[in-house]
Amino acid sequence: MTVRGAGETSLPQFAEVVVIGGGVIGVSCAFRLAEAGVDVLLLERDGLGEGSTAKAAGGIRSSFTKPVNAELGLRGLAEYSAFRERFGVEIDFRRDGYLYLITDPADVPAIGHCAELQRAHGVRSYLLDPAEVRDVLPLLEPDGVVAALWSPDDAKATPDAVVQGYARVARACGAQLRTGVEVTGIERDGDALTGVRTTAGFVRTGAVVCAAGAWSGRVGELAGLDLPVRPFRRQVVFTGPVPGLPESVPLTIELPSAFYFHREGAGLAMSFCEDDGFPGFGTRYEAGEWLPRLAELAGRRIPAVLDAGIRTAWAGLYEMTPDRNQIIGESVLLSRFFYATGFSGHGFQMGPATGELVRDLYLGRPTAVDVAELDVRRFAAAGTAPAEHHIV
Repeated sequence: MTVRGAGETSLPQFAEVVVIGGGVIGVSCAFRLAEAGVDVLLLERDGLGEGSTAKAAGGIRSSFTKPVNAELGLRGLAEYSAFRERFGVEIDFRRDGYLYLITDPADVPAIGHCAELQRAHGVRSYLLDPAEVRDVLPLLEPDGVVAALWSPDDAKATPDAVVQGYARVARACGAQLRTGVEVTGIERDGDALTGVRTTAGFVRTGAVVCAAGAWSGRVGELAGLDLPVRPFRRQVVFTGPVPGLPESVPLTIELPSAFYFHREGAGLAMSFCEDDGFPGFGTRYEAGEWLPRLAELAGRRIPAVLDAGIRTAWAGLYEMTPDRNQIIGESVLLSRFFYATGFSGHGFQMGPATGELVRDLYLGRPTAVDVAELDVRRFAAAGTAPAEHHIV
């Protein structure tokens, strides 16, 4: 007997592991588990990669101030650089680098620490003075910049292509990926998982991976758990052609304003972080006071963009945790409930490593990266780990 699912032929009655969420984290987990011989069912309410992954900038970096984040980013760089050769999928991987512009002298020590951390991992990383910044990006206006961090090995790729690539190899390894199916309940018997209720029926399982991104808090509630992941809107505009735009433009971030831009076609994609305000799932683009502020930031740094006009704009969701660091681990309150979420804007670049981590946690293996500090229990402690300094 099978249970009919929306847009698919059926849902199985049983799966060894159910992965909830079809973004880059979910499909990476599904692939790694299936590759290891685990019977995997991935459930996605919409289409694969249509949540936060669809709105991701596609940056892949090692330039973090926390060692665990740098290590996860480096593993992402390694996998994405070989993605086409390994999986036969073109993801438009480009090493255009990351360029951090520092306008507050108080941020210089953190940037120096970041450069040291990268170099300790064998990554090229350079502290630049304001005059050297224009050698990297001639269109840039460096007024007010006191220092910069240049990481030429960092890169960019296309998130949707990555999702489809992981989905293809996950299916080839035996994973079942079902779209148009929403999880409506998680059944448990004491501290043991027994199954997942969905809009397409019930699936018995003894293990769940929550990879639902901005919706992970709700998934946690279904299991009677607190996953402190909240959704916050982020807006992006895409310009028309920018005169004199070089072929290679690093993903450039100004701190502390968090104004950033990168090349998108003949123009630029640009954004800056709004005041988080109140969490919510709304993704309606609203220019309001945000667009004039963006224009002010852009005009100060890249004056040529002011003649380019706006081609299109949209809004997406960030999945934020209180300390802006992701949560990865297994619940101590519900056996075999794993979580990989709360990446606070860094999920795409950490997707490859996260799939490996979840696989090893499920199989009881030592993980390649020590993620003990990313356990959700840190929020119940007297204090939390320091936040990642470089939040985009």
